[in-house]
Amino acid sequence: MARCQVTFEVRGESPPGVVFALCGSCKSLGNWDPQCAVILQPEDEAGDVLLWKATVDLPRGDDIEYRYFQGTFLQPQTTDGPCQVIIHKWETHLQPRSITPLEDYSLDDGYFGICDGVESIDSGWLTCQTEIRLRLHFSEKQPVSITKKKFKKSRFRVKLTLEGLEEEGEDDDDDDDRLSPTLQQKMANTLEISVISDTEFQSRHSQPECGYALQPDRWTEYSILTMEPDNLELIFDFFEEDLSEAVIQGDALPGHVGSACLLSSTIAELGRSCGLLTLPIMNRISRKTIGKVRVDYIIIKPIQGYLCDMQASFSKYWKPRGGLDVGHRGAGNSTTTTKLAKLRENTVASLKNAASHGAAFVEFDVHLSKDHVPIIYHDLTCCIAMKKKDETDPLELFEIAVKELTFAQLQLLKLAHVTALKSKDSRESFKEEENAPSDMQPFPPLQTVLEAIPEDVGFNIEIKWICQQRDGVWDGNLSTYFDMNVFLDIILKTVLLKARSRRVIFSSFDADICTMVRQKQNKYPILFLTQGKCDSYPELMDLRCRTTSIAMNFAQFENILGINAHTEELLQNPSMIDEAISKGLVVFCWGDEANDPEHRKKLRACGVHGLVYDRIYDWMPEQPNIFQTEQQERLKKEVPELKSCICPTVSHFSSIGLCRCRTGSVNPRLAESTESL
Repeated sequence: MARCQVTFEVRGESPPGVVFALCGSCKSLGNWDPQCAVILQPEDEAGDVLLWKATVDLPRGDDIEYRYFQGTFLQPQTTDGPCQVIIHKWETHLQPRSITPLEDYSLDDGYFGICDGVESIDSGWLTCQTEIRLRLHFSEKQPVSITKKKFKKSRFRVKLTLEGLEEEGEDDDDDDDRLSPTLQQKMANTLEISVISDTEFQSRHSQPECGYALQPDRWTEYSILTMEPDNLELIFDFFEEDLSEAVIQGDALPGHVGSACLLSSTIAELGRSCGLLTLPIMNRISRKTIGKVRVDYIIIKPIQGYLCDMQASFSKYWKPRGGLDVGHRGAGNSTTTTKLAKLRENTVASLKNAASHGAAFVEFDVHLSKDHVPIIYHDLTCCIAMKKKDETDPLELFEIAVKELTFAQLQLLKLAHVTALKSKDSRESFKEEENAPSDMQPFPPLQTVLEAIPEDVGFNIEIKWICQQRDGVWDGNLSTYFDMNVFLDIILKTVLLKARSRRVIFSSFDADICTMVRQKQNKYPILFLTQGKCDSYPELMDLRCRTTSIAMNFAQFENILGINAHTEELLQNPSMIDEAISKGLVVFCWGDEANDPEHRKKLRACGVHGLVYDRIYDWMPEQPNIFQTEQQERLKKEVPELKSCICPTVSHFSSIGLCRCRTGSVNPRLAESTESL
């Protein structure tokens, strides 16, 4: 095949050790794999902006797509292995840059992140590094407790120091380093602090000299990125804000009360992705224990066994279409609401029913069986019955956690919803399940659902996790659950491998789940589910879950797509919708109030992007959804034979694509090319 040489040029600022690279759709550009990307070389220009260049051999006449990114390239772990790449920022335009080379030439792409006058840059995801998050907050109790009487009424400022951290600014003025990027031996550890409250968020910045003051309404979070997660020493220094005695003149650390030390190996030895540690605070002079600090932590690791590529990213993309209809648990809640759905919730049949009535998305709940199979079911527990020798004896029901049953047991055992515990005739619950067809059976595997539901129906996948109420009670009385990294890796890999071109939005009531989903993969968006302040549900323990305002700030802080708020609070305070949209957030809503068509009309008028509600079949006839309708309109413009077509839209989305009103067929490749989020 004939080839030609193209010199790519882009301008941008980059700190020492960080380079610009090029990744694209052909072998020469790494086939979208950042580990095989082409590193650009810098040339000095005015100021901090450098011109970066690379000349690449490309197949002549091929249509090639590509993106630039900013990253650190580390030396391979093995002699013949690929480079390890840490991606700091990358271009995320819906349509990548493109080129069809016909001859040797230079291509000036302007500035990094700007294509056709539109800027679209996103932060990277975890590739080979680990992120440690340490948090101090008042969700359950105050994080710092000093036993000395004189400190009882004091407020403390806290600063975290990462031992071994390279000094910021070191070698900043060394132009040779800026102009001669090489493979790095290892990544330098980094430490940043963020704070979130009802009224503000400050994301990923350096700390003040004496740290931040701890406040009851503020969530303080430290983020450490490292390649050595079990080899760090972290020092918390505590400063008293209102001293009861004069500061000693010449004291190098005015107001410094004491310190606490955390070795990251302590977390590694616990073997858990999240937890709570209590550390002793030592007096800085006497080295005696004067109090303790409660440190909440999560460890975020890259997805094991899957490498994200750079072909597409929808994590911050949303095309405005008005308020989309989202089928709650498919065709609706069939267990606990006032008017129950006619089909069993979270089953293939229920999801198909909502899809056939025009739902743009279907919402369902995912967690794992004991043997780590992702399954669809709402509650964390279900009911089993003891077998009786005499069938006339009344059944005795036992509530059991779904996580304690294997996938085979969930498919074979006679199981009932926990509402059967309150039923007068518990036998009827089991009889109903026994006689149900296969697509009405509970606990369908996630993979089956991905394969069974039409691909042009979007999925709003709620990732279940145990939540603790303010009174200390846990969901399903489960205070322990799966390891969060293992749990999410299994679910995310299933979706990334099987979703194909389907639109997917993740959501969760657990803030840490949202954080991990955002950091582990680069393709799909996530919404933070929040109940806010409402009468329907008890208040949650996690400070980040208590109000819609702090949920919005959390979504901005984590750079996620948006929030899924409770309808009750949005109807009482419609200005929250405007506030969220003004902050660049997508707003979905959920709750029984959304089942009222007048409420949905009002929420749509306020600008809500998606409405999750029950029994979509009560309000909409069988019809194609908005995505199918849009695709049919695009096809009509491109295929003359379809301009006068009157057959149902859905007939054009099969692999053959035959019209019922004429004998012509739609080219499946053309249908694929017109897909758009």
